[in-house]
Amino acid sequence: MTQNFDQLFDRSGTYSSKWSKFDKDVLPFWVADMDFAAPDFVLDAIRQRLDHPILGYTEEPDSLVASFQGWLAHHYNWQVPAEWVVWIPGVVPMLNLAARCVAPDGGILIPTPVYHPFLSLARHAGIEEVCVPMHADTNWRMDFDAMAAALTPRTKMMMICNPQNPTGRCYAAEELAQLATFVAEHDLYLVSDEIHCNIVLDENCRHQPVAAAHPEIAARTISLYAATKVYNIPGISCAAAVIPDDSLRRQFMHERAGLITGIGPVGYTASEAAFNDRSDWIPQLLSYLRGNLAEIQSCVGERLSPLQATYLAWIDVADLRLADTEAYFAQQGIGISPGAQFGAPDYIRLNFGCPRALLRSGLDRLSSAIDQAKTG
Repeated sequence: MTQNFDQLFDRSGTYSSKWSKFDKDVLPFWVADMDFAAPDFVLDAIRQRLDHPILGYTEEPDSLVASFQGWLAHHYNWQVPAEWVVWIPGVVPMLNLAARCVAPDGGILIPTPVYHPFLSLARHAGIEEVCVPMHADTNWRMDFDAMAAALTPRTKMMMICNPQNPTGRCYAAEELAQLATFVAEHDLYLVSDEIHCNIVLDENCRHQPVAAAHPEIAARTISLYAATKVYNIPGISCAAAVIPDDSLRRQFMHERAGLITGIGPVGYTASEAAFNDRSDWIPQLLSYLRGNLAEIQSCVGERLSPLQATYLAWIDVADLRLADTEAYFAQQGIGISPGAQFGAPDYIRLNFGCPRALLRSGLDRLSSAIDQAKTG
């Protein structure tokens, strides 16, 4: 299978959130939705399911669980019993369910900047939130001393992205070991959003699921996965939580009751096809994204935070002193995600998961916008 990542698709008429947000003369690079065709083995599985004319309520297929178990074993040598896995239509709902596992008088700890839905979890659950900035000057490492100082008697859970969104960090083994020690010493649960786990661009780095790398804290963890990012099927609502502890898993499922709908047949089908993938889709995608990353590095230079994972560039624009980064760049014809929504207003996030011609057009606009802001 050879994927043509250079192919440009017209997404008008598809009600694309990515392409509908801004005026038509603005090129969108904001939400984590790649402008690549999904792989044929996923699309073919969907087409085959649609050969049956009835799309009814659907039970969780045993074959889906087996495919997910095989996927974790193949990529991470992690043997996960079927009973540890809970299926939910989306990682963001699972984050909210996890936060609701904290008692009403409890709280959560979040290193920032972070994927913006994390920053509303405490408000939704009615619990305390403690946010602690990571070390920007050391490539966005977690500040364990500051986190320890910020803990309150109410803090019961820590929530992270691994790999890190929006900074593009792939946490090193020693940092995960320090995290495991921190979680155990402070008697915390750990929720790890690992949805970008396959998208590691630095060939000297390797993603490690926290619960697999440190089984001594596995009973304290909720690990979240979906096939949606690496296979570019973000509109397919199907995700898995790996929860080894029986009591925590029961609490998670209790919080789900009556609030979360089941997953539809297309979600199950597409996810199973993706988890069964042993093709060269991922290596081809990573190779193309590395080429795109080189284009960004050439354009913005030291503004770009060192990026090891994801297809989301984290770019420093502090010196431009922009009052509203999103509005300014949109005026210049490029749609970005403002860093303020992640807890870091001096940055912007740019999605480079797109055909190179489109990216180059966007980078031309980005470069011009930066130059204009510097001189204006």
